[in-house]
Amino acid sequence: MTYKITAPSRIDTTIKLPASKSISNRALIINALAGAEITPANLSNCDDTEVMVRALRDNPYEIDIKAAGTAMRFMTAYLAVTPGEHVITGTERMRHRPIKVLVDTLRYLGADIEYIGEEGFPPLKIRGKTLEGGKAEMPGDVSSQYVSAMLMIAPVLSNGLELHLTGNIISRPYIDLTIHIMHDYGARVEWTDVDTIVTEPSGYQGRDFVIENDWSGASYWYETLALLGDSESKVYLPGLIDASRQGDSGVRYLFSMLGVKTQFEDMTNICPTTVTLKAMRSMLPRLDFDFSGQPDLAQTFVVTCAAMNIPFRFTGLATLRIKESDRINALKREMSKLGFVIREENNSELVWDGERCTPTMDPIDTYEDHRMAMAFAPAAIKFPGLKINAPEVVTKSYPAFWEDLRHAGFIIEEE
Repeated sequence: MTYKITAPSRIDTTIKLPASKSISNRALIINALAGAEITPANLSNCDDTEVMVRALRDNPYEIDIKAAGTAMRFMTAYLAVTPGEHVITGTERMRHRPIKVLVDTLRYLGADIEYIGEEGFPPLKIRGKTLEGGKAEMPGDVSSQYVSAMLMIAPVLSNGLELHLTGNIISRPYIDLTIHIMHDYGARVEWTDVDTIVTEPSGYQGRDFVIENDWSGASYWYETLALLGDSESKVYLPGLIDASRQGDSGVRYLFSMLGVKTQFEDMTNICPTTVTLKAMRSMLPRLDFDFSGQPDLAQTFVVTCAAMNIPFRFTGLATLRIKESDRINALKREMSKLGFVIREENNSELVWDGERCTPTMDPIDTYEDHRMAMAFAPAAIKFPGLKINAPEVVTKSYPAFWEDLRHAGFIIEEE
């Protein structure tokens, strides 16, 4: 399937964003470890959360998490401390996404995990049992999801866990998000040094828990307003929290430099608020930023800055290689279709200094990667008739994305 997208010149709309996938998936694991009978409220309805809901509810011998990387990492740790034998697998791409760092750390603590196929990659056979815990070390510069997976099981380890992270710790806001949700469920866990997290064997306490809406999903509406550059356009986004622990909530500060103003209607931070986005003209000559804390925003800003003719140097992108696609190469290839020559440097940086090439306007390929589709869709504002292949990939995190674009006035035709 291919979508052809025609953008409006002005929008004034209210969008109900999906619930946060990051919070949903953490809350599901912690809720299960707490033995709670109450399911967290306002769970995300995206593919990545649905596979976890089914796995935890049905407890099948073989768990197919499809393309859900978060679910693979979190469920691997969960199954290692939960009685029973399981095989966990996924899509072809998932079977080539590394998991050795997590498996090695779990095995060091006594977990019974074996590789069914290629060493270091799913699928895995896991025989769950009680683990003692203690002290462990793992790289902090590969994936914060490995760290979060270890932290979430730490309160149910007999001796708790002292986890030392080596190297440059990436995506620290996501680790802090995990710790924050653990606190909500009664766990005793703290950073005791810049690279060490200590969790006591406190267990978890079941409780009512409501998932806030997704700041990552909001980023595409910020992008839309930035590209429109129309001072009369507005987007209302209910259910976002000003003091959110979501790492991608920092999107509002970055987009303020690109001319998008964020206004919260309720500043009490007690309950979800409504965010109002308004566009202004940006005079930013260049944007240099380290995305190691928010790597999922990189695609959005590559597309936005280039389309706004703002040169950039984005660093901290090493983890983009092992996401749903090799996002560094995917961005270079697809941006060239729009006439932009994006350079890769040091295997972890993307640079655009204004160099152009002849645009082909071939349909944008999405590489089974939801964020490729959503980051490129607003570019139809600058490139009328933009086409996107396999648009259905958005169900991974934002199932209603295309319906929301139509609601905002975009014309989306299937070809």
